[in-house]
Amino acid sequence: MTTKAAKRFQELLLAFSQTADAEQRRRIESDLWEEFGAELAVFVLDMSGFSMLTRKYGIVHYLSMVKRMQVTTEPIVKSYGGSMIKYEADNCFAVFPNPLAAVKAALVMQHAFETSNILTSDDMDIFISCGIDYGRILVIPEEDCFGDAVNRASKLGEDVAAAREILVTKEAMERIPPEAGIRAREITVSISGLNITAYSISPTQTPQTH
Repeated sequence: MTTKAAKRFQELLLAFSQTADAEQRRRIESDLWEEFGAELAVFVLDMSGFSMLTRKYGIVHYLSMVKRMQVTTEPIVKSYGGSMIKYEADNCFAVFPNPLAAVKAALVMQHAFETSNILTSDDMDIFISCGIDYGRILVIPEEDCFGDAVNRASKLGEDVAAAREILVTKEAMERIPPEAGIRAREITVSISGLNITAYSISPTQTPQTH
């Protein structure tokens, strides 16, 4: 079902594409940013091993694991002040008011799955990778989000990070205060052919209470 916000967003995009007047386009773009723009931390989670597990155990087996991932992650996102955007296949998209909240949520998720994996058989173990960025983005609440920070968080979480890894861009890491005690290792990663500085956060550390 298309929400009122989503309909308004699509109407503005269509109006932008249908006018050749530069001033009108500037007004429409301004309206889009005023109504849907926000500066947030973007969090993208990916479950590891989709293709291999689906081939080995079947799609029903894997979909049951995806459901368990969703049930586990949503309350953690909310407990750290985040907002769920969407679940897409075996990915989770969420936004947080700041990068520290996103990192803490990611660490708690890693711990939650490590704990649950002790109780499940090997074929039901869930391993996740996470990408986090920060910036000005367009957000349709509980539906979708767009922007460079979304693209980079997606690339880090889905394509670059390994299982059990949390990758954070330099822009996001610079907004995490040193007193938060987050241990991270500086690395260089390639996103769309560009090398950028990122930080790999140890998933074994325990985040301070929020």
